[in-house]
Formats: sequence, structure tokens, C-alpha cells
Amino acid sequence: MYLKTQKEIEKKKEQGVFPGAVFAFIEGDKQEIHVIGEARIVPEALPMDEDYLFDVASLTKVICTTSVVLKLLEDGKIQLDDPLKTYLPEFKDESISIRHLLTHTSDINTWIENRDELNQEELRAAYLTLKAGENLGKKVKYTDAGTILLGFMLEKIYWEDVIDIFQEEVLNPIGMMQSLFLPKASNRIVPTEQLSTGEVIHGVTHDPKARILAEHAGNAGLFTNVSDVIKFVEMYLQLGSVENGTFLKKETILKLLKDCTPSGKGHRSLGWDLKEDEMDGHPLLFHTGYTGTFLLLDVEEHSAFIFLSNRIHPADHRDEYIQNRDEILSIYLKEKALKKK
Repeated sequence: MYLKTQKEIEKKKEQGVFPGAVFAFIEGDKQEIHVIGEARIVPEALPMDEDYLFDVASLTKVICTTSVVLKLLEDGKIQLDDPLKTYLPEFKDESISIRHLLTHTSDINTWIENRDELNQEELRAAYLTLKAGENLGKKVKYTDAGTILLGFMLEKIYWEDVIDIFQEEVLNPIGMMQSLFLPKASNRIVPTEQLSTGEVIHGVTHDPKARILAEHAGNAGLFTNVSDVIKFVEMYLQLGSVENGTFLKKETILKLLKDCTPSGKGHRSLGWDLKEDEMDGHPLLFHTGYTGTFLLLDVEEHSAFIFLSNRIHPADHRDEYIQNRDEILSIYLKEKALKKK
């Protein structure tokens, strides 16, 4: 399945773009998982394993935070165009809505002085003072602040730590039983970056904001593996259905295939980026994670491409990786289009 894409991924690994990867293709009722390279090369090499858990970084946003917010919208417990302040009264700005945060159109000024040196309480307090910019609702500007603030909102609604909400409302119902937050052991976890001290981040969240916020982080922090991610993706491809019933309504999934930005021209859905099929232009759901992960879902044709890599191990070469990632995606989309001819 997708042989050209497989060869391109293998080539990128050989070129050192990432030490290893676990990736999967879904096509109708067929699933294919591939494992290449090493899970770790510092301090010594360790072969990649299909069952290993990855710090999937911002995939946490769509798998967890967006999912819970969508469920609340379905239940009528929140309204998409209500100000965040309606549900999180301690948030200072009255102009930023839930839609703005989900579509990255808040133009929020995210600069926080000495951010990575603050403790959990100080960082939370700082986020509550952030304000919208002059392009509120007009432009897409991707930021972690949106899902961090939505995480605080969820805690206010459920009166629980956000990672416990994610466990109860997302991981358990979908059956993602190997996935977790704040791991206690690191033996099955793929390490990430090597710090200037020589220490390798391993079993600890790579994102510094999520690392500080810990149990209160809605932007990153999920550790998961390919089999659990497949369960999440299949829920979308099955239009919200899971083994034990309905996780999201069919109408909710289908609405996500439309531009949900205030202008309708921002190419973003609720939580998701929107790409287009190369054959007929129908919408695809897409999201990335800083650590070297992405999801590309074609709900209409029941197909998906799941990619989990350790591209920041041992060093972070972000710009180079993004170019190579986009080349992989381009080959996949072309190969996908050719399959329909």
C-alpha cells in the first residue's frame, strides 16, 4: 500500500531526517502498519517497535482537547460563538470566543516574560491575562495558547484536572488503553531531544509549557502508539462510531469538513487544518505534532495516513524536517489520487 510513499519515508530516514518512525495507512477496511529505524540513537541505538509510545505533542490538541469540546457543543453545554470568559470567568479578554480558539483566529498575543522559568501557578495566571490582537477573527495564526485556555475551561466545567477529563471522556470511550499522560516509567517510550547538558528528554513531555502545566495542559502531553491512534482515526472514518456506541455524532464529523473560521476562508476547521484531495478537491483533515507526528484523514473516502516519528531525537532541525515532511505528504497525496484513476 502506497509504495512510493513508503520509499520516500525510508529515504528520509536514511538521510537522517529522523532516526525512526512508525506509520500506518488505512484504506477502506484495510490497515497497514510499518516500522523503520531506531527509537533511540543516544546514548546507544535501540530498534523502533510498533508498540512504543510517542510524545505526540500537538496531536493532543485534536485527539483530546478538540474531542471534549466537540462533545460539549453536541450536548449544548457550551456555544461555539460564546466568549471564553462565559465559561472561564477569570479569563480577562471578553472578545475571544471558543470558535476563535479552535480555529486559531484569536490573534492572541502569546508573549509571556520568562515563560519557561515560571511555576505552574504563575504560568496559568499569565495565560489568563493574554489579549486578542487586531486581527481577531480575520487571520489564522497557529498558537498553543488556544488549547491551553480551552483546557482551563474544561477544568472549570468538569471540576477535574484536564488529563483526567481526557482519560474519562476520550481515551476510555475510544479504547485507547495504552495511551497516557505524565508517564511514571519510560521503558516503552521513544525519547526526544538531547539537551545542552547531555541529558535526553525521555518519558517527560517535550513541550516546555505542557511540562510546566503538567496535569493542566490542553496543548500537548499525550503519549500514545500507532494502534491507539488508529482507534481514534477509525472513529472519525466511521463517522463518530466506536466499538461500544457513538463517540461523536455523524453530523459533528461532517461539519468538520467545512471551513469553520469566522471568514470562511481560513482553511481551518474546529481544531483541524484543512487540506484538499488532489483529484477532486474534497476536504481532508490534517494536524501535526512538533515532535515529528501527523495525521491526515479522508473521511469521505475512508482512508488515512498516520505518521509517528522521533525527528527531534537527538537534535531539533525543525525547518529541514518541515520541508521533508511536506515532500512525504505531497507524494502520498499524488499516489492517493492516482489510485482513483
